Amino acid sequence: MTYAFDPEYLPYLDTIPSLDFSDLAAERQRISEFEATVNADVDVSGVVITDDAAPGPDGAPPVRVRVYAPDSAGPGTSRPALLDIHGGGFVLGSIEMEHQFALALVRKLGVVVVTVEYRLAPEHPFPAGVEDCYAALRWMHEHASTLGIDRDRIGIGGQSAGGGLAAATALLARDRGGPPLCFQFLGIAQLDHRMETSSMRAFVDTPFVHRRTIELSWDSHGGDEGEISPYGSPSVAPDLRGLPPAYITAMEFDPLRDEGILYALRLMEAGVTVELHSFPGTFHGSAGLIPTAAVSRRITREMFEALSRGLATSRPTEGSVG
Repeated sequence: MTYAFDPEYLPYLDTIPSLDFSDLAAERQRISEFEATVNADVDVSGVVITDDAAPGPDGAPPVRVRVYAPDSAGPGTSRPALLDIHGGGFVLGSIEMEHQFALALVRKLGVVVVTVEYRLAPEHPFPAGVEDCYAALRWMHEHASTLGIDRDRIGIGGQSAGGGLAAATALLARDRGGPPLCFQFLGIAQLDHRMETSSMRAFVDTPFVHRRTIELSWDSHGGDEGEISPYGSPSVAPDLRGLPPAYITAMEFDPLRDEGILYALRLMEAGVTVELHSFPGTFHGSAGLIPTAAVSRRITREMFEALSRGLATSRPTEGSVG
């Protein structure tokens, strides 16, 4: 299929590998080595980074969390915070994927960021991943005073499978009467195991991520059609009322495009405030893979602006991103 990609993307398309979930061990090793390389010389000045652990759900092992906070935060400080969930199709990746993003959030917005090392499928299929994310959210709320977090300004977010887990965790928090959330950022989110949308059927050979990648992801994540819980596939949730305001992004040539748009529409129908942006000429992950393109810079800039609004920060973002 021919795609009308943004012209600034065209010189780079042949250099972008597709995610390969058919050999998870090899792909995990490749991603881990890449993360180690890109994070090796990252400037961490101005940010205090602490590794900790949240109690695991229902007797499961403790959940590793990493806290990023401004080094200017003194005793009694109370800041907005984001629980940031990494992507990777539920089957790969780690908190190292979010290292540079978390640092940027702290510096640009003055917030506290917590990343979570949730268990991966297929070794730990649903509900392990989302339960770990919910455990991390509860830990954030319970330790808010120590972490310098304002309990009334805790948001949740992620991209790709991380966006799906963020949506699912928001549903869990609502239904269990858990920690209140002020905002959810669902970037290019993986939300619907049914894979029946027009974009999912059409985009079978897109760069980086295509339909087959997502099929393997859902097969590993677990859950048979008709039985999977909304906490595993948020798009099947029958009622979206009472969820936090959302900022949702969709890329024009992404198999996941339509499920993000449809989820946004359903949230709006349920009375939830939603800001939805669909970016032309883009594909799944293109903003990170080709960050210098004008449309990629716009995606990044608007994401930070939306997070600033959603978390009600007082830090200006104009001119600070891209």
